[in-house]
Amino acid sequence: MIDREIHRASALLVDSNAMLRSVAAEQLRSAGIGRVTVASRPRDARLLIEREHFDIIVCTLAFDGTDDSGQDLLDELRRENQLSHSTVFLMITSEARYAQVVEAAEAALDGILVRPYTGAALAERLTEARRRKRELADVLRALEAGEDEVALTRALKRYQSKAAYAAWCGRLAAELFLQLNRPLDAKRVFGALVREDRPWARLGVARAMMAAGDTRRAAVEIKTTLEEHADSADAHDLMGRLLVEQCQFDAALKEYSQAVVLTPGCLLRTQHAGALAFYQGQAEEALAFLERAMGLGVQSKLFDALSLFLIAVLRHDLGDPAGVASMREHLDRYLARFPDSRRLRRLLEAARILNQMTPGAAQTALAGLRKLSTQAGENDFDMEAANVLLMLWSRLPAAVRPDPEFQAILKRLAMRFCTSKAVGEVLIASAGRSESALTVVRQCQTELAGIAEQAMDLALQEQPRLAVEQLLEAGERSLNFKLLELADVVARRHEATMPEAPTLAARATRLMAGHAGTSHHIAGLQRSGRSPGGLQLRGPAKVRIHVATA
Repeated sequence: MIDREIHRASALLVDSNAMLRSVAAEQLRSAGIGRVTVASRPRDARLLIEREHFDIIVCTLAFDGTDDSGQDLLDELRRENQLSHSTVFLMITSEARYAQVVEAAEAALDGILVRPYTGAALAERLTEARRRKRELADVLRALEAGEDEVALTRALKRYQSKAAYAAWCGRLAAELFLQLNRPLDAKRVFGALVREDRPWARLGVARAMMAAGDTRRAAVEIKTTLEEHADSADAHDLMGRLLVEQCQFDAALKEYSQAVVLTPGCLLRTQHAGALAFYQGQAEEALAFLERAMGLGVQSKLFDALSLFLIAVLRHDLGDPAGVASMREHLDRYLARFPDSRRLRRLLEAARILNQMTPGAAQTALAGLRKLSTQAGENDFDMEAANVLLMLWSRLPAAVRPDPEFQAILKRLAMRFCTSKAVGEVLIASAGRSESALTVVRQCQTELAGIAEQAMDLALQEQPRLAVEQLLEAGERSLNFKLLELADVVARRHEATMPEAPTLAARATRLMAGHAGTSHHIAGLQRSGRSPGGLQLRGPAKVRIHVATA
């Protein structure tokens, strides 16, 4: 018997080979497991895992006749918090591909089975994995409960004392340092782990550098990782994110695309590559990625409904109204699953307007677009909504589109959301890359930079109150997060000499938490906030709440 509680455990077996699946299921039952569920494909397994808890998951690395990968499934579930820390995940592989799952097994804490294996070998791996879970139970309980400081203290103690499973505890401690905005501490721990030749540790150093604002040295670390481990999808993913921030979108797309090649069954990476290809005007490539994402799991909670709208836009550009209508129907069904989602209602309305952009219904489309534009100042109107709105305005037939009105809404959105060069470039792309759109966004960027520079000059001239008041006034008018953030920073920096500082800082904080605090992610990229190469820090419950209400 594996342990005294094994009869209460539930297991999920994922294998495309019917005969091997049958044998493995019987081995699990013989090991004493009370309930065994089977799935033949990762996409089916993903849906089962999202809907119910499994104590044990046994999954093959390769799936017959497909590009699906058990490692992709494991990585994706861990990254997106769909798998509890208490769940044991065992990977089954052939000896020839053993090295390809070593990193995944380390990250998952569990184990690998190499075919052919016996029922006794399976029971031995499960025994060891469940022992690990018990050994680290105090750390995992704190982590699942959101007690980050407690989990950090316990993990760091185990790492520094070289206790059992010290490397994983060190990795967890470094991740928690990052989450607690202590990048230098995270860098120190990841740096110590680099000596153990783990690609994720060097990527951890790079991520800590990025968090500290040292993007130049972070790029060097990622490049070094890729030179030593060209097949590290996380390294390509992280390099892509860094390049997006630096506005090197063509190079970023190459990195994202390579990550998809290495992990073809990864739904999230496929969506990210498709969205970036869309913004880069690579319509054919974008459509291929996004429609592949649909095939990988449109019913999955990891699927982003924005992909449906982007496909609708691409189909519209190809003169395919039936394709647009099909995506609108998909969004309608999606909304039926999450009827309280304001975001989904907005995407569905956008798809309806897109479907009306025909010679006979263009005026109807314009009326709908004007109504949608009135939401631009609302609390939940984020960067994604801004991009969607601009995509519609730029595709409205020129004969009915009032250009001054289009430019006015573009200016309003640019003044609100231009918080980085990358964001500005994406707004220009969403607005159709026209010369007028380029001019409007560049003027807004110049105006915002001027406001910030003038405020900093006033602060240096020992007029911090005036600097903060000007930033707050401009921030309230534009709802620009960066201006309000700067107001908060200047106010707090001069607390000792400015009695009004706490009141002004609180005013800035309230505004950032409201209108200007809406998400500034680039629509379709990094929506989850996860870091490539990062370790899961939360259990599945929070993600389920987020998806249902997003």
